[in-house]
Amino acid sequence: MRTIVVIAHDIRSTHNVGSLLRTCEGLGVSAMYLTGYTPYPSTTDDDRLPHIAQKLEGQIAKTALGAEKLIKWQYHENIKTLLTSLKHEGYEIAALEQIIGAIKLPAYSPSSKLALLLGREVEGIDSSLLELCDTAIEIPMFGKKESFNVVQAAAMALYHFRFAPE
Repeated sequence: MRTIVVIAHDIRSTHNVGSLLRTCEGLGVSAMYLTGYTPYPSTTDDDRLPHIAQKLEGQIAKTALGAEKLIKWQYHENIKTLLTSLKHEGYEIAALEQIIGAIKLPAYSPSSKLALLLGREVEGIDSSLLELCDTAIEIPMFGKKESFNVVQAAAMALYHFRFAPE
């Protein structure tokens, strides 16, 4: 079975984070990494003010529905260090982003160890991070809107990765 991890970088919405945790757990993602200013559930060595950590935990739990306790997740402030570490572990880093040269999702054949990078809800993934990725994947759009919500896009991509031939 393919090993998949997800990196959620600079995701602002706690509801999106909770939903991502739930989606990743349901699709068999091995680990989820929350980076940058992405909110995260409480940890034992949490350095945030207790009332802030509690508030964010409650908001995340509202959509995660317990998935935050089932899936392995970690918070990393420095995404570049994380990407370097994952590359050393043999992961292909794939950005889910609409850019020139991106591979359309149906045509993409994921590697056996894949790290899916998700970016900001409106602005997407910063170009300095795209340069560190091995590839970019794009979900074709057929309607008038230009993009999907980060959670729906992640779900489509993860579902494709789960069932793509190895």
